[in-house]
Amino acid sequence: MKDSAVLPAELQLDNQLCFRLYAVSRAVIRGYRPMLDALGLTYPQYLVMLVLWEWRAEPPEQPSVKALGERLMLDSGTLTPLLKRLEQLGLVERRRARHDEREVHLGLTSTGAELRDKVLPLREDLLCRSGLDLGATDGLRERLDALLLQLARLDV
Repeated sequence: MKDSAVLPAELQLDNQLCFRLYAVSRAVIRGYRPMLDALGLTYPQYLVMLVLWEWRAEPPEQPSVKALGERLMLDSGTLTPLLKRLEQLGLVERRRARHDEREVHLGLTSTGAELRDKVLPLREDLLCRSGLDLGATDGLRERLDALLLQLARLDV
């Protein structure tokens, strides 16, 4: 009989990929926080703005809350308060689709579009302060994309 006080390596926290991903995510968000605070944005709001700036450059067929949720892997219950706050800040416009009032389309205000130029240096500044090089982060991002794709196939 095995001693129940001996914990198998598979159950040790330091051996959990999920914990490492969680800890790194929190550290990155913490790194962005001072810069985003200065702009009056939270990290999730920043992610929304990134997508809307992408859409301004290359508009999707339907710039809807649903499409935004798919892009950010978030449900509408999470997005709605974020979008309401961004609208209150004067950065985002929400409007009902003409063909279907259940569909809400999104767009940037001129203030929201102008904010992009203030945000542009954030990533570079964070990388510079962290000491990471861009090549290393690109390789890591590619590996994380592959992991995400594999997990999506499992419907996890």
